Amino acid sequence: MAKTKKKSDKRLYDALRDSGVRKKTASRVAEALPTKGSKSPSKAHRIADQLHTAADSIRERAGGGSRKRSKTAKKAARTRKAKTAGRRRSAQRGAKSRR
Repeated sequence: MAKTKKKSDKRLYDALRDSGVRKKTASRVAEALPTKGSKSPSKAHRIADQLHTAADSIRERAGGGSRKRSKTAKKAARTRKAKTAGRRRSAQRGAKSRR
């Protein structure tokens, strides 16, 4: 059984290394995955969360910004557009009543 675990570790390790992950990080991730009889992969989840956080900070620094910010900006633009349309309608009604 241990032989199978090592083989899967090696496959994951190789895949991570091919995608540009550092050796130490790739080995830690590969070793964190639980064996079949293990209770929960909490260590693997923790490492995945750390990698996700690191990826988000890279995206932010690269100028892409966080996806949450982009979503918020789109909502703000929608709100501004709706408010402008409301003011325009109100102004048209006011102009019509002054005629």
